[in-house]
Amino acid sequence: MIGRLAFTLAAMLSTGTAMAAPTEYVVRPSCGDGAAPCYTSIQRALDAATRDGSENWITIRVAPGDYAEKPVISRSRLRLIGSGAQRTRVHFGAVAQTAKGWHRDGWGTPGSATLMVDAKDVVIRDLTIENTFDYLANDHHPQGSAERIANPQAVALLLDVHSDRVLVDRTAILGYQDTLFTNGGRALVRRSLVAGNIDFIFGNGQLLIEDSEIRSRPRSEPYVPGEFQSFIAAPSTQLSQAHGIIVYRSRLTREAGVPDGAVALARPWHPTTRFADGRYADPAAVGQAIFIDCFMDRHIHPDHWTTMNGTARDGTMTGVFRPQDSRFWETGSHGPGAKARDIGMTWRETTGIDAIRRDILAGWSLQDEARRTRAGTKATRARPRRTMAK
Repeated sequence: MIGRLAFTLAAMLSTGTAMAAPTEYVVRPSCGDGAAPCYTSIQRALDAATRDGSENWITIRVAPGDYAEKPVISRSRLRLIGSGAQRTRVHFGAVAQTAKGWHRDGWGTPGSATLMVDAKDVVIRDLTIENTFDYLANDHHPQGSAERIANPQAVALLLDVHSDRVLVDRTAILGYQDTLFTNGGRALVRRSLVAGNIDFIFGNGQLLIEDSEIRSRPRSEPYVPGEFQSFIAAPSTQLSQAHGIIVYRSRLTREAGVPDGAVALARPWHPTTRFADGRYADPAAVGQAIFIDCFMDRHIHPDHWTTMNGTARDGTMTGVFRPQDSRFWETGSHGPGAKARDIGMTWRETTGIDAIRRDILAGWSLQDEARRTRAGTKATRARPRRTMAK
């Protein structure tokens, strides 16, 4: 064996050739013999892929198992492929209160992300991405108590500022507050599960979710009937941007413990931003949230949409942003929670889903793969593993 290796190296040196970099890596709880390079950590496999300076697509295949880590995808043209959402689980328990050190600007919310994507042309398929921070235990403590942390945001998947053309397929994205943060370019989530309770799909990116399950999760805080307990989307789409968060042909469901009429489809998030004349809620963040042909269970509040407070120019959280001033719209809703009370919503999306899909998928190298969803694929309910935090 040693002789063959020495002969191969000598031949490479004499001919001036170099060994081709691998285009596939394997991640397993333990590594043995195999054709592909093997790692016991997803991040180590990502680091190896990043060192490859070629423009080749690289695939990282993750075997069944629990991977307690906080990986970052910074290499473009990369596929992260698990062995199924119920078999491959990536999890971490960071929370915004203590996660500032993980973010370049010291911002705890994105710093808490279990998986961060900060690259173009990325495919994530067949795994569970979970933030295991015990939100319910914290939510059980009374407001203002010393035991309750003030910043319980805990992101599972962050699509960061340099991300674009990201496809998430047959994947379970699990958390409570701020589960999925779209903070970059365009992304398509299909045949997947997104679960959470407070603003669990949020941000300023262009995000199309289709043929998926959007599952609302309970809270520990006491619920007052008739009020809003939770919120699905919190878009902060810039007014100059044509598309925000679009949910198409998906099912809005709930876990046990989520009351009837307690959940809003969306509320408008105007992030606190520093300007030349002060620090206050961004007036140009006129969020867009659109629901097209979606099933809605009874947990959806009859108003469907609600307000959100933001930072006023005097620094207090007294600015109130209304859904009527946002780009919120729904069509084709059905199910026991679909009937909406008239609260004066007037904005309409006039282009239709086909035009939206064309815009978001334009120029993708994955365009043909992404368009397969037009074949009428039924929504896949990517059930979370039984090991997820309670």
